[in-house]
Amino acid sequence: MNWLQEQTRRHFFRNCGVGLGKIALASLLAQSNEAVAEDGSPFAPKPTHFPAKAKRVIYLFMAGAPSQLELFDYKPKLAEMEGKPIPPSVIDGQRYAFIQPDAAVLGPRFKFAKHGQCGAEISEVLPGLAKVVDDIAIVRSVHTDHFNHSPAQLFCNTGNGVPGRPSMGSWLSYGLGSEADDLPSFVVLKSGGSLSGGAAMWNAGFLPSVHQGVPFRGQGQPILNVSNPPGYDQKAQRDSLDLIHQLNGKQLEGIGDPEIRTRMEAYEMAFRMQSRAPELMDYSQESKETLDLYGVNPGESKNDFATNCLMARRLAERGVRFVQVYHAGWDHHSNVEGGIRGQAKQTDQACAALVEDLRRRGMLDETLIVWGGEFGRTPMVEASAALGRSKGRDHHPQAFTMWFAGGGIKPGFSMGKTDELGFNVVEDQVHVHDVQATILKCLGIDHNKLTFRHRGLNFKLTGVEEHHPVEQLLS
Repeated sequence: MNWLQEQTRRHFFRNCGVGLGKIALASLLAQSNEAVAEDGSPFAPKPTHFPAKAKRVIYLFMAGAPSQLELFDYKPKLAEMEGKPIPPSVIDGQRYAFIQPDAAVLGPRFKFAKHGQCGAEISEVLPGLAKVVDDIAIVRSVHTDHFNHSPAQLFCNTGNGVPGRPSMGSWLSYGLGSEADDLPSFVVLKSGGSLSGGAAMWNAGFLPSVHQGVPFRGQGQPILNVSNPPGYDQKAQRDSLDLIHQLNGKQLEGIGDPEIRTRMEAYEMAFRMQSRAPELMDYSQESKETLDLYGVNPGESKNDFATNCLMARRLAERGVRFVQVYHAGWDHHSNVEGGIRGQAKQTDQACAALVEDLRRRGMLDETLIVWGGEFGRTPMVEASAALGRSKGRDHHPQAFTMWFAGGGIKPGFSMGKTDELGFNVVEDQVHVHDVQATILKCLGIDHNKLTFRHRGLNFKLTGVEEHHPVEQLLS
């Protein structure tokens, strides 16, 4: 009787006559083995469903939602109607975060012009992008399911508006592995302030946690808590890790918990990164021309986004599969003109530099660049004396703009159209899940086949409803 009282539920299922514990463990290990290659590493490169155009992704996520009406989607009708309410037939019972549906129209705050051989029309505050416009594809017809920042950011990054789902980078790490053996397969770079979606945007969710994003810093030590303390040399570190690896291996053999393998892999990756990190941060290898191209002055630069874009290129050429570059600060509920001007000044040069730098190094054809926020901004003005807001724009999920460049993308291409007020998409609708399916296809993945069994269901990045890659966008 005392023996029975001391048994935990885990022990009971492991030892009971029908062997439920062994059945469950076999199932768990079978699921885990889907993410582990024959050599035992979860990061070993894996075969694609069809030939891939891109080997890696750099996703420039503009958190806060840039106004497409000030950057990419010029609407002269808004200037004509400024100060007048949007027609009720257009609003059609829509809800907004901070304004009434019948708020007055706010005209575009900047001039637009056509650029490049493709003749793409973009704002005067994007002179850098204007120089590389023939290398990018602009989609003005993206829409999403959410109109608040946190769920919308999660939706773009994980395919779901609630925390707990695997991020896109984690899916790619799980499905493709990595080309780098001394750096993570999925790296996160941040600038511009806090992110509404938080760390859930680069979490591995129910995938093996070895695939979660690893935040890097643009200056100083790129990864906290990786360097050895004073007096602790590499040999001592290696001896300690060998002992820990041996003990963890015995525990894995006895228990079978796949998270033990994750822990073992994390220790080894951290050891390899200790030697790689100093070289990664050594910008003296870069020419002055390259540093000037991005607008980076090592040790003195205050533009973390520019440094992160350069870091993204360095990570990409070292085999990192997915680099997520977050830049917050695009939430312009007031003074959208000043806000957009300031953010464009911080980001435009470096975005264009990334495209140009990858092209001249022969990497653009194999590197997919994605730029966009979580939703768009309203054609109507936001103004509130109580909140101290004037001439801003509210959240708008019905239509926003993204641009793409590189591996698998048709250069110098524009698609999608909104109505004359920039309110609704009227041509070539593209859902956020369609964007995700397109990114996966560029990497050789069928978004319907990249799945993971969890709680009795086969989950995937693009949800349960039918979605498709944007074929018009692909070269």
